[in-house]
Amino acid sequence: MDFLGKGRRGNPAAAGAQRQGAAPASAPPAPTTKQAGDAAEARALAHLQAAGLRLAARNYRTPGRGGGEIDLVMRDRDGTLVFVEVRQRASRTHGGAGASIGAAKQRRIVFAARHYLLRLAAPPPCRFDVVLVEQGTVTWLQAAFDAQGW
Repeated sequence: MDFLGKGRRGNPAAAGAQRQGAAPASAPPAPTTKQAGDAAEARALAHLQAAGLRLAARNYRTPGRGGGEIDLVMRDRDGTLVFVEVRQRASRTHGGAGASIGAAKQRRIVFAARHYLLRLAAPPPCRFDVVLVEQGTVTWLQAAFDAQGW
């Protein structure tokens, strides 16, 4: 068979005959880490919007290397700007998704938030939330950490 899926000399019948004994198609490949993360972000966004928050920015990144990224920037009903970190884990072993947000990750999120706030004429009240997506469950942790000390 050639790369177009045809048998020798372009004979489709020959190609079909060669495929008859082939193994059945396997299950689709598992989603990549990026695809799983994007799906978790979409679920988190839907959850927050259902709670009344409005999307201000998605995947905000500081310029250059070594900066930070904020998964979702939301605006709460009272005007508070909410910087949201979304964490997804297939299981809760090793502490689950929440345990993966250590001091270094918090520091990068705060850095990115400060950079985001520089674009605004007057910074509004802010908070840092975390949305955990684990085993099909969405958990929203409001004011999960603060910018003090960073």
